[in-house]
Parts: sequence; C-alpha cells; structure tokens
Amino acid sequence: MLEGVRDQVNRLIALYEAQKQRADLLEKELLNSRQELDTRKKQITELNRQIDNLKLTGAFMGSGGSPAAKERINRLIGEIDKCIDILQK
Repeated sequence: MLEGVRDQVNRLIALYEAQKQRADLLEKELLNSRQELDTRKKQITELNRQIDNLKLTGAFMGSGGSPAAKERINRLIGEIDKCIDILQK
C-alpha cells in the first residue's frame, strides 16, 4: 500500500513538472507574441504616417489638388496656427 502511494506521488510530481514546463513555454510564447504585436503596431503607425505624408506631397504636386487634400492642408495650417498661439502665450 505504501509503495502504491509513493508511485502515485511520483506520478503526480512528474505530471506537475511536465505542466510547469508547458506553462513556462506558453509564457515565453506569450511574451514573444506581445513583443511582435508591439512591433507590428509601430510598423502600422509608421506606415500610416508615410501614407499621410505621401497624400500631402501629392496634394502639393498635383495641378489643382483635390478638395480632400485642400481640406487636409487647411486643417494642418490650423493646427500650426494653434501651436504658434500657444507658444506666444
């Protein structure tokens, strides 16, 4: 009977160790996934900024410019004016 209990305890310890290793592996995978997600978010932000810059460049280079481009330029000028006002205070 005592031998059976020992076997069961050893089996439980082995199962615990296996689950601990699995949990450690999953934790590492989660950390890697979070880091990759952060990297991708930064990439998306940078690409969106580049798209905005290209649109703005296209608006300046275009012959007449689209109404949306003119609106964007006017909005940017307004933001610049607000910044200047804040700096002057």
